[in-house]
Amino acid sequence: MKLQRKNRVRALAVGALAVSGALALTACGSDDASGSSGSGTSAKPASIKCEGKGKLLASGSSAQKNAMDVWVQNYSGVCKDTEINYQDPGSGAGITTFLQGQTAFAGSDSPLKPEEVEKSKKVCKDGGQAINLPMVGGPIAIGYHVPGVENLVLDAPTLAKIFDSEITNWNDAEIKKLNPDAKLPDLKIQAFHRSDDSGTTDNLTKYLKGAAPDAWKHEPAKTWAGKGGQAASGSSGLAAQVKQNAGAISYFELSYATAGKISTVKLNTGAKEPVEANVDNASKAIAEAKQVGKGNDLALKLNYTTKAEGAYPLTLVTYEIACDKGNKAETLAATKSFLTYTASADGQNALKALGYAPIPTEIVEKVRKTVASLS
Repeated sequence: MKLQRKNRVRALAVGALAVSGALALTACGSDDASGSSGSGTSAKPASIKCEGKGKLLASGSSAQKNAMDVWVQNYSGVCKDTEINYQDPGSGAGITTFLQGQTAFAGSDSPLKPEEVEKSKKVCKDGGQAINLPMVGGPIAIGYHVPGVENLVLDAPTLAKIFDSEITNWNDAEIKKLNPDAKLPDLKIQAFHRSDDSGTTDNLTKYLKGAAPDAWKHEPAKTWAGKGGQAASGSSGLAAQVKQNAGAISYFELSYATAGKISTVKLNTGAKEPVEANVDNASKAIAEAKQVGKGNDLALKLNYTTKAEGAYPLTLVTYEIACDKGNKAETLAATKSFLTYTASADGQNALKALGYAPIPTEIVEKVRKTVASLS
């Protein structure tokens, strides 16, 4: 028990960039919870109701890993009979593992494709299928490392050209036009992208295709399709490369930029002022999302071309993916209990300090009802 507590403290202390691999936290506490999660670190949320026991395995999105760390810590601090292990190999790998029946749920930064839903019917028994439950929202930060440049502004067409190796130097005329007062150096751009299949990549390329279709010719996908550039694994890998290399630019969930003290790009969206990547601005954009999933499938479509003041359109919504019916009997109770907490007001509020945007009320209320109906 002392070793488990020591590991739990160490995992939080190292921060977002150093957290990697599996997180297995075995709870040591009472089933009676009180208080509010607040900071998402030490309090015991009243919304946690312990159901089920044993090991709960899940994997997927690295963008939601920091959220999962806090959720697992809070939940495990109350539910002593449940051990949760969330690994973050990326959305694509997480979905594959789920479709192989190896995990109770998956985390993905993109909703399931039709063919993946069809495959899920072999895993979800009793006529069930996998559904998308939006659980984590937030901005995709464009992190950069350009010495002497603190307030960089870019727009979608310029970003598309940078990530497609059409703009290769930081003093390029198109970048200068957006930053007339900046002292842009004669420095080669090092654009980093994900080496693994990634929902964050999918969301970035959806934004580029939606907001700059003439500049980004590739179809949105979890696999990187842009020309040139360099690759690294996971959001933490990309953030580390930006921090270490002058001239670097990449994309990752905001908490990685915050933890690494990495400068982030402001987006010129056509609004009066460039928009910063932060929780409130992401929330304004997510509020414009429309449900495109049917029934209990709560997949969303974001508006990448919004010009609303203060709306940051380069956002992602990360889903938990589970069977609507036919979940494994040995993990169903614990899955519902844990996801009930993550979708609760306590669970959502615990994310704010990490740079995540709580899911808008109208949407998260649907998530709570759907989680309660899982069977």
